Amino acid sequence: MTFHLGCAVWSYKGWVGDFYPTGSRVGEFLGLYSQRLTTVEGNTTFYAIPDADTVARWAAETPPEFKFCLKLPRDITHQGLLEPHIPDALSFIARMQGLGDRLGPIFAQLPPRYSPEAIEDLTIFLNALREKTSLALEVRHPSWFQEPHASQLTTLLKQLGIGRVLLDSRPIYDAPDDPQIHSERRKPKLPVEFSIAAPFSLVRFISHPKWELNQLFLEEWVDFIDRNLSQGTQIYFFIHCPTEERSPHNARSFHQLLTQKGVVVPPLPWNDLQPFPQQLSLF
Repeated sequence: MTFHLGCAVWSYKGWVGDFYPTGSRVGEFLGLYSQRLTTVEGNTTFYAIPDADTVARWAAETPPEFKFCLKLPRDITHQGLLEPHIPDALSFIARMQGLGDRLGPIFAQLPPRYSPEAIEDLTIFLNALREKTSLALEVRHPSWFQEPHASQLTTLLKQLGIGRVLLDSRPIYDAPDDPQIHSERRKPKLPVEFSIAAPFSLVRFISHPKWELNQLFLEEWVDFIDRNLSQGTQIYFFIHCPTEERSPHNARSFHQLLTQKGVVVPPLPWNDLQPFPQQLSLF
């Protein structure tokens, strides 16, 4: 499977009665999630590192083709320079190997204060980790998107085989309303990269709760996915939404859009469980 589609989390109680059946218990969420979507961003590891038994349970509760794309803990990525935290990062990667074939790329999300001035530190960090796992990187300091730093970063990632995390938050900033008013954390507003640096890439699409306000931007991603899948690139596409209740349905609507446009992607396991809700039709 070269295309995986999912959300940022699986343990969201607000999905019970909609994405999850009425009466579903927290302990059932991961299994139910993996019966519907094919990957998860695994934002949970940013805040806490699971023990080995938990990792083994995650593997046991999901099908072999399911992929976890886990975020490095914030205690590693958000404490200044990265090099001092290499041992902790390697320990985290070793722990996640317990997922076996369910482990997708692990990614580092760097804070907005981590600038291109630290590129030597970043190079040392990525070099130390790249042979231990498939690794991807998300940068948030605005200077990373400006020359000459943008080209320097692309060159570094290609040399090391590090995937680029592509963030698209345009739907929530170009809309007439602000769907983040009640959100605990605002998503960054940064230029969108459409480049590939490794045989795989992660896309984080911050969707608007109103489906029609996403379609213009998703049309671009349809072309991107079609082009890169045909070249053998593995793509993990994650749908976020400030209104979390909408995330799974926006993901499903995007999958329908891909198939309507003739992009060859695997069917969602969700489609075998229930008919597509009529109110979410693209027609």
